[in-house]
Amino acid sequence: MQPADDATESALAAGERTTTHTTRLGGKDLSDQVQSWQVERSYATDLPPAMRAFSGSSSAQLQLQLSGTGGVTAPELYAPWAPRTTGDIARPGQSVVHRGGVGTTALPAFRGTVRSRSAQAGTDSVQVTALDGAERLRGPAQLPKPYAGFWWGRPVATATWCVDELLRQAGVHSAPPPRYPDFVEGQPLTLVHAGLHGGFAAPYGQPETLPHPSSYTWTRDGAPHEMALLPSTTGVTASWFPRSRVTVPGSLLFAEAWVNPAIGAGDTVTLELALDRTGNARGAMRMEVNFAEGWVRIHSATVDGTWWYFQWTWTALRTLRGPWHIGTMFDTTNSSGSTIYPTVQPRLSGPDGTQLLGTAVTFTETAGLQYAAELRELKLVTDMAVEGVQLTSGLTGIASTALFSQAGAWTKAAELDDAMLPLYAVPRVSGSQWEAIGQIAKASMSTAEFTERGVFRWRNHTRFNSTPTEADLALTSVRDIASLTLTEEIDACRNYVVQPAKVWEDFGTTAGTTYSDTQVRTIPANGTLTVSYVMAEEEFDIGPPGTDDDSVVTDGSQVRFATTKAGTTAVKGAVDVLTRREDGYLVVRFSNRTSQPLYTAKKDGTPSVYLMTLKPKADTVERQATAYVPGTASERYYGRQEHTGETTDWIQDLSSAQSLANALYDAGAYPVPVIGDVEVLYDPRVQLGDVVRLTDTSGTRLDTLAWVVGISTSAAADGGVRQTLTLRGTQPNGTPADAGLTPDAAADPAAVTLSTYAQVAAAFPTLSALTASGFTWGEIKESAYV
Repeated sequence: MQPADDATESALAAGERTTTHTTRLGGKDLSDQVQSWQVERSYATDLPPAMRAFSGSSSAQLQLQLSGTGGVTAPELYAPWAPRTTGDIARPGQSVVHRGGVGTTALPAFRGTVRSRSAQAGTDSVQVTALDGAERLRGPAQLPKPYAGFWWGRPVATATWCVDELLRQAGVHSAPPPRYPDFVEGQPLTLVHAGLHGGFAAPYGQPETLPHPSSYTWTRDGAPHEMALLPSTTGVTASWFPRSRVTVPGSLLFAEAWVNPAIGAGDTVTLELALDRTGNARGAMRMEVNFAEGWVRIHSATVDGTWWYFQWTWTALRTLRGPWHIGTMFDTTNSSGSTIYPTVQPRLSGPDGTQLLGTAVTFTETAGLQYAAELRELKLVTDMAVEGVQLTSGLTGIASTALFSQAGAWTKAAELDDAMLPLYAVPRVSGSQWEAIGQIAKASMSTAEFTERGVFRWRNHTRFNSTPTEADLALTSVRDIASLTLTEEIDACRNYVVQPAKVWEDFGTTAGTTYSDTQVRTIPANGTLTVSYVMAEEEFDIGPPGTDDDSVVTDGSQVRFATTKAGTTAVKGAVDVLTRREDGYLVVRFSNRTSQPLYTAKKDGTPSVYLMTLKPKADTVERQATAYVPGTASERYYGRQEHTGETTDWIQDLSSAQSLANALYDAGAYPVPVIGDVEVLYDPRVQLGDVVRLTDTSGTRLDTLAWVVGISTSAAADGGVRQTLTLRGTQPNGTPADAGLTPDAAADPAAVTLSTYAQVAAAFPTLSALTASGFTWGEIKESAYV
């Protein structure tokens, strides 16, 4: 329920009938011009109405009837062809905020945008219809397609992560968003953004290394914002390829993450940039934070070789427990050659707002020298809860305090439930973002909705694991209930449940579609070249190709850059390579960081761009999870009632399928009486998913708990408000007893007297006599002619 102030609580307790409301369109108060209003919200569930569970999405609708003002009619002011100076207040897409309440206080009732307006000439009325935050999710649904899940045989995402990503695409955030998601020439760019809200998949960048699922869980308790990766052992490692392999020297990179050292298996977290040098050589720059000892170290190194680091010691790291925001600048721009001594600087923000900014320092020891390379991957090694890993290129220096915190750049407008339905391959989605979220809700038996304040809320089926014992609100026929109808039906009984799953049983990858360029391409000096390749929707993602040189050839996607079109000399660390999927194409962008033209040529002068997708080496296998207990009272009284869930790509392991089957079995083992629409005394606090206690002493003898799955509230011009609730029972009305009853048998066949052997022998003394009669065996057996 919505929280209310003391005045509202007192008015409701006293049965206050005086109502109030405020309505704003485009931020302007039009309350005095509202003739009538109606708000409707309900779950679009497809489960039987009498099942002790529900799922689906909810999109609230507000209907307003506006009058004119100042002697000017509403159609003149707000009709589609009205002047923009007044008409834009009711245009489609305009903001709408509505509040309603009793007494003098109004609570949030609706927040959304205008969907349509209708004006009839000769009247003083304009009808306005608005929908809630679901209108913000009308963009095309798109999800990344990483291959790491079936490569490793480990979950790469969950259904919860997919919901969070679809929300993010529409600007509905549960945590800080990517800093620079869109490519704009000359502007910073987000190379990696891994929210870690139930998955390692990323909208920008691509997961490469996945930890074993036994080494971590996903937690909401203690997460810096919404959900975090929580190690159950030390040294949990994950890594991501960037969406652009930027060059070193030449790049300024800023790596960051949100962590909580108060929960986890240890006290250390590391963010490392792996650099791909000539041949098999590797470089590394990393930030390591030890909260137990209170220091930050920034390393510059050659992998399996020499290294050097700077250290900053701060007492606050040891004493302040809670969410920390950590970040480090790695600056490799101050170089005119093929080597660089990086300049580094850490920035951290504590749980109490403490700001820690280290002094910028430059490596001078040879061990810290970095050679020509491309950025290979961002690696996370953590002992503690982590959320929001991000890597940005193109900044001009260390992020300021305001930029670092992203204060004012986003609003938390989404609340998730625990991560569920692990995915080894992210399913394909179609339609709008809202439609895709509805599909996931149906498959996972979850609910999706926007609250009265415009905050998205996602809830799993786990809420049905236990029957509620307390109510948010009590409704009685003595005062609150105006009408009530109860119905009981057997169709909702489900005591034999089957839930199919598309299970991965044979992991690994094989080559998919390949793309070999047909021409050697020229990348201008200090310029860019963009090439598009047709890519089918079902293909899995391709990261930026690795840059070959004359001493090594990269497996998979690769490219070689040469100083001449004949390909005579290869260059390394000279070209940024960015890839993105766009409208059925894989777009590859080459940015030359040198003052001479470069060419995509092999050593023999043939084209060097080679792209290769990966696909699973085997398809999924359909398996079934069954929930059934033989010999139960449910089966004895109602018979065996089967329910088979939908086969869907969102269920990819048997344990998840079994969990859903068990939930459906528990919810449907006994039919729950259907509670018809209940007209009640208006209460602005009621929300979808609330539990109410219904007590009817006037006839049905009802005293039970029920979930609110639909709310309709309307107010007429006279100020009266009607509220109708759609409810679903939380428990059946007990096990049948049939006391004193002896139910009739299911069948009552007519009695048939059968002939005995003696009777047949007497009627037909010989076989020839029996044969001559021409009677059938059935006619003789049933005594018809004996």
